[in-house]
This record gives sequence, C-alpha cells and structure tokens, in this order.
Amino acid sequence: MILTVTLNTALDITYQVPRLRAHTTHRVTEVTERPGGKGLNVARVLAALGHRTVVTGFAGGVTGTVLRERLAELGGGVTDALVPIAGTTRRTVGVVDADSGDSTQLNEPGPIVTTPEWSAFLGSYAELLREASAVALCGSLPPGVPVGTYARLIREARVAGVPTLLDTSGEPLRRGVAARPDIVKPNADELAGLTGSTEPLRAARDARRRGARAVAASLGADGMLAVTPEGTWRAAPPHRLVGNPTGAGDSAVAGLLSGLVEGVPWPDRLARAVALSAAAVRAPVAGEFDRVTYEELLGRVEVTESPAA
Repeated sequence: MILTVTLNTALDITYQVPRLRAHTTHRVTEVTERPGGKGLNVARVLAALGHRTVVTGFAGGVTGTVLRERLAELGGGVTDALVPIAGTTRRTVGVVDADSGDSTQLNEPGPIVTTPEWSAFLGSYAELLREASAVALCGSLPPGVPVGTYARLIREARVAGVPTLLDTSGEPLRRGVAARPDIVKPNADELAGLTGSTEPLRAARDARRRGARAVAASLGADGMLAVTPEGTWRAAPPHRLVGNPTGAGDSAVAGLLSGLVEGVPWPDRLARAVALSAAAVRAPVAGEFDRVTYEELLGRVEVTESPAA
C-alpha cells in the first residue's frame, strides 16, 4: 500500500460563482464539500489509479468528524488511519469563477497539536511503515508540530526501507531535503525559496546537492522538470487547459508516486504526472481528475531530455 501523510488535514469547501468580483455580494450556484489537505487529495487520485492507499495525519472537532465521514463515503481504495485530536480540523474555502475558471483560495492555519497527540501519531506512523511501499509527506505543519518533522519522518522511513516523496514549503522543506528524501516535488516558487535561484534547472540541481535524490519541479502550465540520478527531463502538455488549478500539484504527486511503486522509467513517470496535473485542472474539485482528458493527454505529453551538467 501507499501511505500519504497529511498533518494539517482540511475540509475543502468549494463555491462556484458566475463571476467573482471584489467588494460585492455573490450568489453561489454550487457548493461541494470534500476531505482535503494535500495528502488526502493525493490518496484519492492514487485510489482512482487503482492503488490501495492509507491516509494518516490528524483530525478533530466537528470539522474533523465531517471530514472522516466524507472520507468513508469514498468507498474502497482509501483507508482512514487519521489520529484523533482535541482541536478542530481547519477548513479551506475555494471560490471558482465560472467565467474565467480561476480559483481564489482561503486556507485556515489548523489546530494546535499537543505533545501526547504528536506521540500517538509517531507510534501509528511506525506501525504503518511496516506495510508501506512508499510514503508521501505533504503540505503544511499545524501549530505544535516541530518544524523538523518531515526530516524525522523521512529518516524513519529510510530505516524501514520505504521510499519517500516530500511536498511542502519553507523551513519544513529545507530541513526535509537535508534528510535525503527520494523525491522532492516543489513548485517554481518553493524551489526558488529553497535555493535562492529563479532558474528552475539550476535550482533543481542545487536542491539535489542539498540532499534530495531526485527533484520533480512543477512549472505550472509549462509542465514539469525532473533532475534525477538517471537523467534530466522536461515534460509539457500539448496545450494549455482552462479550469480550476487547485489540486493539480497533488495529482502530479500521485503520478510520481504511482510511477515509483510500479517501477516506471522517469520519462514515463513524468509524462503521467503532467497528464494527471492537466486533467485535474478540468475537474471541479481537488483530489479528482478528468479521466477522458488524462487518457487523451498521456500519449501526447512531450518529454525532452536535457544534457548533463
């Protein structure tokens, strides 16, 4: 099974409005409510691809109860191993402009995690590693969780012989990279923040020197760049797609992870990630992708190899 870790889970609420304007009242045409947080989005895409997935992290309060109920409604493929806490799980609110397809996101900070709750998670994580084929460590850290948490979880996974993918930002990313994850998946801004370089190829190579075994950087509508021990590749969709980009990066993570556990070569793995990311733009909410778009794009993603440095 594939384990996804979402320490700062969320109940994702998406509002559809005909057109979003500042300083006005809007009539919402559609509301959707989904279990969210980056790792949960990744898990739902992995399940749709046919992989058995377990989600862990924290959930608490009324919002956490609703999140777990929505997670149970998804049926097979995603198993709930979230650790209960006294605090209340955060909400994220996305407002989608139907006219332009753009999304505006409002993210709450998350509940405070106590020391006993953190210890309970660490015990659960160690048990789950015994059956995991790969681990995705995703998203922000809630208050009360040490900033070096991802570094610790990466080291524990390595001792257990389980490969890791890290998708976070800021100081948790910097410390996590130093712990030598198998794959790190930043976007262009996160990569620049980590390395100080705004040139993606140079920054990705720098991130490898800092500890990451492989770097798969999201470049937005321009696709992805992968710098790996086997080589360096860029992948781009054949054309730009209009829609809701929320969750596109999480779909890319699912593509990279599924390729990892299946032993897919890096060029094909990257093509899968880009096709899933683009297909997620055509889905109404994060954690889903348009399968027709995915299957159409998969064979049309252009992957080019870059010369070695």
